[in-house]
Amino acid sequence: MNDEIKFEVPSLASSAMLVELQISTWTARKKDKRASTNVTDNNNAERGTATVNKKLLGKCNELDAIQKFAANARVTHYGMTMPWSDLGQRLLTTEMYFDYHKVMTELQQEYERLCNYFISNYSFEIAQAHSRLGNLFNNSDYPSPESIIDKFRFKIAYLPLPEFGDFRVDVGKEGTQLLQDHYRDYYTSQVEVAMGDLWKRLYTCLDNMSERLREPTHEEQNSKRKVTKTGSLVFRDSLVENMIGMLDMLKTCNVTGDSQMEAMRMQLDNVLHGITPDALREDSLLRAETKKAVDKAIADLPSLDL
Repeated sequence: MNDEIKFEVPSLASSAMLVELQISTWTARKKDKRASTNVTDNNNAERGTATVNKKLLGKCNELDAIQKFAANARVTHYGMTMPWSDLGQRLLTTEMYFDYHKVMTELQQEYERLCNYFISNYSFEIAQAHSRLGNLFNNSDYPSPESIIDKFRFKIAYLPLPEFGDFRVDVGKEGTQLLQDHYRDYYTSQVEVAMGDLWKRLYTCLDNMSERLREPTHEEQNSKRKVTKTGSLVFRDSLVENMIGMLDMLKTCNVTGDSQMEAMRMQLDNVLHGITPDALREDSLLRAETKKAVDKAIADLPSLDL
């Protein structure tokens, strides 16, 4: 006998969604079996102990730019989302959605521009590679000009979070409790991972700020590269900017309404209100007071598996 089971668990479906980012690039690398064999034979080594991997285009600035851009786009994606599943899906809050979509769409357009520029010069780059690679050149290593475009992708997909109230299964009564417990445990675990990721990011920002606001050691005081004229350790404006950005994220990504997280955000917002990087560099008392407040925040963080 089949029984349709419906059960409810507190859901984040109205406050968050899942987002998946797929970026692919052409590596332009290939193992050369013949050259690998020559290397081992010429050095009296056993075959298989050395491998020759070719950079098919040698030093190609256009392709390098695409690969670096893709890596930076992934960093931006990770920075605006939280972990959810091992399949690549990330948690995106509805409050963060519009900012995320704007930023990632602009990145997508720039990625496509870079790819189109590379593709328009692809045949020329192959000709250049012929002279760069010499006897290592093999025309069959290269995708055709018509198919090279398929090596590049930048795709964003938004997916709804499962709505527990509408979760229906047809497994019979015996499997109901096991499935219910499993799904509750999974969901709870994923939420804990996502929120834990926020705490860890906050710790990283706080720890970095605490380190840069400390008093220089005697050895550091003798280094102009490490200490400013006002006596502070050298740090970039991003020290403060990253911290403020982190507080914004604590506000927009607190999908569970964690009161401890909100209290921490408000505490740090009060500490950093009106503070500028230059003020921290020039005022030793302000540095000391800010560091003290930052260290207190670190001490007040929940236990983290760092």
